[in-house]
Amino acid sequence: MVLLAIKDATILTITKGVIKRGTILIDNGKIVDVGVDLKIPECAEVIDARDKIVMPGLVEAHCHIGIAEETVGWFGDDTNEMTDPITPHLRAIDAIKANADEKGLQAALETGITTVQILPGSANVIGGMGVVLKTAPKPVVDEMVLKEPSGMKIAFGENPRRVYGVELKRTPATRMGVAGLLREWLQKTKNYMRKKELAKDDPAKMPEVDLKLEALERVLRGEIPFRAHAHRADDIATAIRIAEEFGAKLSWEHATEGHRIASWIAKKGVPAVWGPSLLARGKWEMRELNFNTPRILYEAGVKFAIQTDALGQSVSFLPICAMMAAKHGLPYDEALKAITINPAEILGVADRVGSIEKGKDADLRILDGDPLDIKSKVEMVIIDGKIVYTAK
Repeated sequence: MVLLAIKDATILTITKGVIKRGTILIDNGKIVDVGVDLKIPECAEVIDARDKIVMPGLVEAHCHIGIAEETVGWFGDDTNEMTDPITPHLRAIDAIKANADEKGLQAALETGITTVQILPGSANVIGGMGVVLKTAPKPVVDEMVLKEPSGMKIAFGENPRRVYGVELKRTPATRMGVAGLLREWLQKTKNYMRKKELAKDDPAKMPEVDLKLEALERVLRGEIPFRAHAHRADDIATAIRIAEEFGAKLSWEHATEGHRIASWIAKKGVPAVWGPSLLARGKWEMRELNFNTPRILYEAGVKFAIQTDALGQSVSFLPICAMMAAKHGLPYDEALKAITINPAEILGVADRVGSIEKGKDADLRILDGDPLDIKSKVEMVIIDGKIVYTAK
């Protein structure tokens, strides 16, 4: 039985073209049909979307909303565990505030961002595991999870060097130190895995459970990728070098200098999650930040997404970032893909979200105009077939 129907809309499916005067039929939170002249059952609730644009809910591939409570202060900021550079066993889900009045999640919902990846910060060489959530508020965060864990955060460049080398006077103080620590712990993980394999028939010889190594084992087994924070081209080259040494997968988070090595990244098959782009160039390694990079990544054949790196309200900049990329030469359709299907694929959730197709979750964004026009207003947001936001 169809519970909800959206009719007479201009539907931007993202992967299947544009449907004029189209209808979307939704049942039990899923899209059951999309097209023209579909029969709407009498029992369905009908949304008249004449003169409206309907597109999939946006996907924010890299942010820190919820883990850093906006307006709360230091005691609401759980982004970084700055006491140990190696913390792979930490899980972002354990620090996310999922209540309905958390300002970052609220801003995402009102923008029509229906899926977000929330990651630990970049203070540590290995920071912990991320989570992909739907943004409809629930009593507990567990009810919002789409994928957990979604990746292992690792960080290169200025952040871990500043926190540990400059402020705490300990390793890592250099780029060599960052790489050395990462290699050391990946080798420890390989040794741990080998010991467990040798002891599988003799429990008495099984090594004591090590939560750090158990978490890193998921990376080396290919269950989750590294999410590698790196602004500079030389830093991501190091990340890829180490990933290849140990047979791990990774995505390039930030990719500020992506324009420098776009062709090389394309050959390596490494996806890029570009941004933030509407914040100040707060450190030297961001000096080359510019809106031409998405176009260059696209032209080189890199799978890429656009992200905000938001701690709170700035998550609402996501569509504006795509607008700016289009203004600087990124094709219109590719700008939309960079905030929908591309991040969904990079996060490994494209079977559920990122486009309007039969069988996918009914996560939809209804606007009164072009989604890349700053004047367009989000009028309604639907997640899992339920209306979760209506503009006043």
